Formats: sequence, structure tokens, C-alpha cells
Amino acid sequence: MTTRHVTVGVDGTLIAVRALDRAAEEAVLRGALLDIVYAVPDLDEAGPVLASAAARVRERHPGLPVTASAFEGGPVQALAQHARDAELTVVGTRGLGGIAGLLLGSVSLRLAARASGPLLVVRGSHRSARRGEVLLGMEGEADADAAAYAFAEAARRGVRLNVLDAAASRPAPAPPVLIPADRGRDDAVVRVPTEQAVPRRAVAGLRQRYPQVEVEFRTCDSSRVHSLLEATREAAVVVVRTHGHAHRIGPQPGPVTTALLHHSHCPVAIV
Repeated sequence: MTTRHVTVGVDGTLIAVRALDRAAEEAVLRGALLDIVYAVPDLDEAGPVLASAAARVRERHPGLPVTASAFEGGPVQALAQHARDAELTVVGTRGLGGIAGLLLGSVSLRLAARASGPLLVVRGSHRSARRGEVLLGMEGEADADAAAYAFAEAARRGVRLNVLDAAASRPAPAPPVLIPADRGRDDAVVRVPTEQAVPRRAVAGLRQRYPQVEVEFRTCDSSRVHSLLEATREAAVVVVRTHGHAHRIGPQPGPVTTALLHHSHCPVAIV
């Protein structure tokens, strides 16, 4: 599939319906096609679920192009294949089976390791994709891809971007560093403590690319996980980079991402 699209997995459960609704909103925001996928042992079982999902989307978003297809096989393979060129892949956190039955620690985590693009894990209270700020959890300059995704999301939604420095607590503060001031003051510099300078340097170019996005920087004054989780209460989505490590059952995300997947109050975008 080469058409711009958002892919979502369904299986008829309530969690799958929530993922479907969010995926449809994301497709509308992007002006993209919605690709609905259902992985089943027997393809004959998929018809009613796919028909119901497609009808729900067409009723709520009449102008949104939709495709629905069944896949005989495992959910990871199904979504990885359909999401190969997707702008976004959307899954639920829990279900009774099929693609939407993504139990944390199994399918969703393996998909995060295999997906070629951003993965949105829908959890928390249902909230419109157009409501709430975009939250970016940063741990350093290596999070450039996640930062770029977060800026694009904030611009697309017309909301503020909250950049939270999620790095572990640092030792005693180092001397301030000099970084360029905001746009319009290119000849000036601002003295910023080292612990604040890291995320600001990492997004300096993105602020110029997205001048319409209001950006707020915050640092963690307590546990980084606790600070991020609290900030998700008001967010439309929290964006983090995968910080994977090897495990006997396959690649696993780092502790911050794992905590968000289990406890976030809003959907989690893994870049």
C-alpha cells in the first residue's frame, strides 16, 4: 500500500473500538486513508468484525476513505506488513485476542521493535486527538526523531508542545552554557543551566521549522517517571523514543516507556 494511510488493528472488543475511533481521528488529521486490519486463524471469521468497524468509521467520518482486510496469521506480522509504509500504526493495550488483544510485554512490544514508523498505543481515558497538549519526554539529544514527531503533531493539532526533560537526576549543576536565543534574536544568547540546555539544543532547529508551535520546557524535580505520568493527565498524546534492550522474549523498551505503557493517562506514541 503506497497511499498515505493510518493502520489500526481490530478484533471486535471494546478496547479495539477505542483504538479504531482514535485511529480514525488521526487519519482525518493527516488527510490519510484508514487501513483496518484483523488477524485471525480462519479468514471466514473476520467478515462481521471488519464490516462493523468500517461502518462505524463511515458513520462518524463520512468523507474518510477506509479499507478493511483480514490477515491469516499472527497479529505482529499482520500489522508490521500493513504498517510498512504507514504514517502511523494504532493499537489498543488490552483485548481478548487478535490484533487488538495486545498484552503489554508481548505483541505490542515486539511490534514496537519491528514497526518502521511511529506506533500509537491507545490507553487512558478517551479523549479527542484534537484536545490537550502534546507531551514530549526527552532523555537527551538522541531523541531527535521523537522530537521531530512531537513538533509535527503539535503543529497538526494547533496545540502547545510541552517538552519534559526526563533524564535521570543529574549531579551538582555545571556552569551555565550559552545557546542561541529564540527566533528574532539571532544575535543574542541566553545563559541556561546545563540540565535545561540539553533539550533546548536538541529542539532549536525544530523551533525554527515550526514557528507556530508554542513550546514550554520543564525539568523533572522529582522522579522522572512520576513527572511524566502526572503530565499525561492533560495531554492528547505523549511522545517518547524507544530505548530498547535485549530480553529473552525479544526487544523490550526502557523503564520510562514501559511505565508509560502501563500507567499513562493518554495514548503513548513510540517513535
